[in-house]
This record gives sequence, C-alpha cells and structure tokens, in this order.
Amino acid sequence: MEKPKDRDFIETTEGLLFCVVGYLHPPDRYTAYLKYVPSVDGKWRRWGTGYARVLPYYHVSQVENTYGYLQENHPRYMYRCPVRNITVSSVPLVNVERYYRPRSRLEAILRDGPRDDLEDKLISLLAILSAFTGLDINDLGVTGSMLTETHNPEFSDMDITVYGARETELLKEAIIRIRGEEEVIQPFSSAKWEEWSMSRAGRFPLSFEELMMFTERKWNYGVYKGTYFSVHPVRTDEEITEKYGDFTYWQSGEVSGEAEISDSSESIYLPAIFRVDDAKISGGNHVEITEIVSYEGLFCDMFEPGERVEFKGILEQVSDGETKHRVVIGGAGASPSYIKRTA
Repeated sequence: MEKPKDRDFIETTEGLLFCVVGYLHPPDRYTAYLKYVPSVDGKWRRWGTGYARVLPYYHVSQVENTYGYLQENHPRYMYRCPVRNITVSSVPLVNVERYYRPRSRLEAILRDGPRDDLEDKLISLLAILSAFTGLDINDLGVTGSMLTETHNPEFSDMDITVYGARETELLKEAIIRIRGEEEVIQPFSSAKWEEWSMSRAGRFPLSFEELMMFTERKWNYGVYKGTYFSVHPVRTDEEITEKYGDFTYWQSGEVSGEAEISDSSESIYLPAIFRVDDAKISGGNHVEITEIVSYEGLFCDMFEPGERVEFKGILEQVSDGETKHRVVIGGAGASPSYIKRTA
C-alpha cells in the first residue's frame, strides 16, 4: 500500500477537506491541516457544493488558527501526539470518507480528457515538462483544488507535485532552462516578485529586501498561458525511511544563532532538512545542533552547502536511545522563526 505523503488530501465524513503534511503519521490517523470547509458562499465549488478556504496560505500561524475552529466544532481532529509531544490536527482513519492522491488525479485527467480550460493547460504544461526532462507521467501529480476537483478555472492556480530527489533535480534544471530560453514558460515578473515579497514581509521576521534575495533561488514558480503554477517536491515511498515511533521529540524553548550548511539534499521537501556544522547558539547554550528543520515552505531549497546562515526557532531534542538536537522553524507553538544567509 502506498505511504501517505505530503500534499495528499483527505475528505472527512463531514465533508471537510484536509491537506496531509509531512511523512510522520500515527498508525490510526493522518497528520493534516484543515484547508476547506463546505460553505454556501464558497468560491470553490464541486458537484453543487461550495467550499470556503479556512487557510488563506500555509503558515504556522494560519494552521494554528484552524485549531480553535476544530477544537470547538470537531475536537476529534485534534490530537496530542505522544511521539512529537505536541498537539496537532489530524484525521483518524475511521473518519476518512475519501483519500486523494495527486498522481491518481493526474492519471484520471489524462485518461478522461480535460473538462475545462485549467485542466487543458495542465495537460499541455506537463507534456512540455515531460518532453524536456524525460520524466514519466507517474513521476508527477496535481495537488490543491485541482486534486479535490474544487478548482475554478477563472482564478485557480496549477499546483504540481514531483516525486523523488532525482526527478526533482531534472525538473528544476528544465524549468530554469525553459524560463531562460523559451517563450513557453515565463518567470514571475519583477512586479509579481515584489508583491510576493511584500506579502511575506508581514508573515516572517524578514525584511522586504531579504525576501527579494530569496526570489533569486525560487525556481518552482512560473506562469504558463497566463496562469500561475507551482512545483512541490514529494518523497517517494523509498525515501520515507522514518517510521512513527522510531524517534521521540521534545521541545525546549526558543533559540537563535548561526550555523554552516553541510548538506541540503533533503531541503527540497517539506519539512526541509538542512544538516549543519559549527552551530553557535546565542545566550551561552552549548548544545550541539546537527540539523535545522523547516516546516515553512519559504525556506525549502534556499541554502547551499558551505553557506553560513542565521536562524531563530524551537530547540528540539530527538532521541532513539541516543540523543541529538535540532532547531525547528515554523513548528507548532513557535513565535515567528526564520533562516537567512548571514551578510
């Protein structure tokens, strides 16, 4: 049976739509955050039912805002995790009405043919990307509103998934090359990147200028035939090596400091993992930090080996009999956290 993966979707027996997050799931439930709820006035529609988006964008503050709604209306979807020792939203298996997989949805669109202009654009865009990369269609999928068939061709984007590290690298190289040499796929305009940076300046403790520096490495956004698209790398079954309970996690307060990136090969995924050396924590804390792990997509694939970064996040102890420490960016209960290159 295929393992649950980041950016799969779940529909509950009440009709709530959750997005699966990460790869660590208890045996009897899926770790996921609430994204859409049925609503008469919802902008997204499917089979005569409207849906409203309760998560306007993925950010830890927005995810935690959904916790109050769930606690009041659907408390069964709040879970005190004994492995991570935090409370997270999750969907018990017994409450799953339908499980949505991005690859299966893309296969259905290709098999049945496009039903609207957005599905038609998706097919032609993926045909171009497949031709430039040699990727099989099974290496790709579609998530977001197109996955749940709640999309609206008038305003919905195309959110593409790609499975595996090698496949991601091929797609990354192709998109960068096509954007630079072809008129098929356009990069974001300067005005769009400025808008992107300005909107995030209010969510993160980073300046507009610092965020604009991030755009230099943001390869996974683009425009195709006037429609925005994004690409989201996802682990394959073989790349999901941690089983629930292999490690136990405890948070122990906020820390800030600097470190040197030693390995960024797993930073393409969410959570993004950066292995680090020579970490120095402010305030005289002498705990050795081996990793910085980000649940904020902003920082995915943003830093390279040899670069020195500044960070602020939650110190977390990780144990499987032996103990190590890492810093978590965008974790539950965290105040605004970040990673950025040092000057």
